[in-house]
Amino acid sequence: MGVLITACGGNPTSTSSPATVPSDLSISSFTADFSYMAKLKDLTAAGKGKVGVILPDTTSSVRYVQFDQPYLQKAFEQAGYKSSDFTIGNAQGQEAQELALAQADITNGATVLIMDPLNSTVGSQIQSLAQSKGVKVISYDRATFTGTSTYYVSFDNVQVGELIGKGFVQCVSDWGVKNAQVFELDGGQNSDPNAVSFAQGYNDAIWGKKVAKVDAGTTNTQGMKLVNEQVATDWKNDVGQTIFQQAYTANKAINATVEANDGLGNAVVTVLKSQGVKAKSIPTTGQDATPDGMANVLTDYQCGSVYKAVYLEAQAAVALATVLRANQTPPSGLVNGTTAPPSGQSGSQQPAILLVPIWVNKANIASTVTCGGVTSPSAG
Repeated sequence: MGVLITACGGNPTSTSSPATVPSDLSISSFTADFSYMAKLKDLTAAGKGKVGVILPDTTSSVRYVQFDQPYLQKAFEQAGYKSSDFTIGNAQGQEAQELALAQADITNGATVLIMDPLNSTVGSQIQSLAQSKGVKVISYDRATFTGTSTYYVSFDNVQVGELIGKGFVQCVSDWGVKNAQVFELDGGQNSDPNAVSFAQGYNDAIWGKKVAKVDAGTTNTQGMKLVNEQVATDWKNDVGQTIFQQAYTANKAINATVEANDGLGNAVVTVLKSQGVKAKSIPTTGQDATPDGMANVLTDYQCGSVYKAVYLEAQAAVALATVLRANQTPPSGLVNGTTAPPSGQSGSQQPAILLVPIWVNKANIASTVTCGGVTSPSAG
């Protein structure tokens, strides 16, 4: 017979039936109205400790402020967390601050950390710290392939790159670009393994080479030629803008471009507009479906963007944290895959939640991004 205990200000509850993971919990459970999260309230009540969330910055993508933070908060609240049960911090682009936030969260009783690491170095430091304290870690959106008791929540990154590449190839055709002279602006491959996977995806789709960098002068069967491919270190948009400004000044034959995210796409669009380039002339690409990116898509300066619905990612991360916090085993419908370091990089394979990305252009923006609330983080 279970023992009845009374929480302060609450009704008697029984300890005889421990909370269990809902049998239908999977990556398909989550919707824009966050309604599924209420099914996790029993697990939340059974869990121990706090959940600490650490976002990386406010500059590499506007998504962290406009979408991730409010969506994560909404997911926690709908799952029955009290405000004292979780924290959401932002490292403001500083490695030392990201590590300090993790240390503070653990000191204050976190049993699960959800972290989006600025880079592999600080990610590994946080995972090492968490491991030494028995704290479980969820790498959110960016993977760090070290440590134990670590999970990954994001989208299939090579597939994201494939969508960028396929969207670009179609756009070159749709916009009537002849003898495409292509410039590629990669994301922060120096610090983010995901950036390598993105490039592998779009280089495979465009050039038939599943590699992080393709040699200048490479051609494909559509008559395209690669002028150059360069990395915007640490995903810095100002670095990307300088790189493209110099490349385009030196070679006005460039008439098609590939960018790894909307921030870099917008950096290139800024240069093109300053040079008097008209809409629907030189393709650009991106991912994250940011407001700037969608504005560039709607005005025919960007072909499209990979929509990675943050409201899905946020719910998946909170659901996984809730299961782990209650010392339960995540179901295979939720943790539906694995992720491993890109070829040539060290680290170990990790269990992963891999969500499905979508290529968004003018034709389907209303049925995808707008419905998902790109301009309204509180949608639903």
